[in-house]
Amino acid sequence: MSMDETIPYPGIEGILSADRFGTYLRWAGEDRNKAVSLYTLNALLSESLQLPLHMLEVALRNRIHQIMTEAHGDTWFDMPEHQLNATQADMLARARQELAEKGKDDTPARIVAALTFGFWTAMLGKEYENLWQQTLKDIARREDGKGLRRKDFTKSLGAIRTLRNRLAHHETVLYWDLPKHYANILQMIAWLSPVAADWCRAYCRFQSLYPVEGVALIS
Repeated sequence: MSMDETIPYPGIEGILSADRFGTYLRWAGEDRNKAVSLYTLNALLSESLQLPLHMLEVALRNRIHQIMTEAHGDTWFDMPEHQLNATQADMLARARQELAEKGKDDTPARIVAALTFGFWTAMLGKEYENLWQQTLKDIARREDGKGLRRKDFTKSLGAIRTLRNRLAHHETVLYWDLPKHYANILQMIAWLSPVAADWCRAYCRFQSLYPVEGVALIS
């Protein structure tokens, strides 16, 4: 979409709120139509990033569950030594409660699917360094087959979580270095599952949507 394209949509700023639309107006130098274009670009890029984020979450939880099941059985998450992060017990309890409210048995597969992204990223925290060395290191490999340190794998994970949360709340992300974050997401997916990364590259529209010249914002 050309940033010079006129997209009037009269009155749309009224539903977006003055504060939210005001950000885009400032970035557009008070050019109302350009502000609408920027808002639209933000929405389209946000939508496109949901696909690789979706795959990252699915691949991460399933690889952790697979490797931990092989080492400790499919109810490994109930073992006290695997609950070093205090909030994880609450996350596990909430997952079971949600299943109970839906009238579903809390089978391991259902619990794994119900646990949030925060649970899985917590499994890679520094308190789990020993578990990484012993077991979790097997969830991922570099492209050349070499292993990864926990810090190598998690160095961009905090920013990815923040990006994911902003997208979930429909916040602006245009001022972020989105190509960098997209590349980091794909890198993590490739380490977890090369074929999953290939799928993302085939179907994610981010690169075709992101302007070749970048996004010019007036500060």
